[in-house]
Amino acid sequence: MTRRAGLMGLLTAPLAACSGAGLLNALVPSGTYRSREGVAYGADPRQKLDVYLPLENKAGMPLVVFFYGGSWSSGERADYRFVGEALASHGVATLIADYRLSPQVRYPVFLQDCSQAVKWAFDHAGELGAAPSRVYLMGHSAGAYNAAMLALDARWLGEAGLAPKQLAGWIGLAGPYDFLPIVNPQAQVAFNWPATLPDTQPINHAAASPPALLLAGSKDDTVNPQRSTIGLGRKLEAAGARVRYRLIDGASHVTLVASIGKPLRWMAPVLEDVLTFIG
Repeated sequence: MTRRAGLMGLLTAPLAACSGAGLLNALVPSGTYRSREGVAYGADPRQKLDVYLPLENKAGMPLVVFFYGGSWSSGERADYRFVGEALASHGVATLIADYRLSPQVRYPVFLQDCSQAVKWAFDHAGELGAAPSRVYLMGHSAGAYNAAMLALDARWLGEAGLAPKQLAGWIGLAGPYDFLPIVNPQAQVAFNWPATLPDTQPINHAAASPPALLLAGSKDDTVNPQRSTIGLGRKLEAAGARVRYRLIDGASHVTLVASIGKPLRWMAPVLEDVLTFIG
């Protein structure tokens, strides 16, 4: 094993185990952003978010709301400090939101939580120095599903008094957008399988979309990248949406998001693609 491959294994193992990214976060700079932790966007203990801001407050900057993965049954916002640091240090205000998880809740409650977090983003964009017209959604894995559903199915943002057309765009990393029948045991619980309706699938809401960036790893063996990322990308394209989609050669389900962290950016150009999309 090469030294670089060994480092990659050590850093991505915590993410793969859904037990946090402590080592990766420990290697991420701490003096490159400002932050506020544990900001409530609702009454439930899980309805909180962390705020990451650039050191220099530039009026009108973009604002990203990031949702993490974990099969809708695990995850903590603190595990994704490396995402907040990466974006904030490049001039992008970032919110990393917790949401209620299965088995405490089932679909669509986690989408409703995410919608409330987005409402908080719009309500507070100005005081953060961001432009309400430049709010983006972003997610990895199950979090990319959440972002997709909020961007494509108007019901969920509508419950929060918003509409998908208010989003500047959305970014999906290794998202499951077409996954019936459900085989993952945790996802079966989260979606009440087998009583899961087709309208739970983002690909069935691809008639309209804000601008979208869909990325997945060519070696993803957790979510089928051809079926979900390429499938949704092609359907959005056929519907006339502004969409860019591609598979990143050599990236896996885990390394796709881990490469956003500064120590692992040599693995995949995900951060570069995201920043280019945000503009």
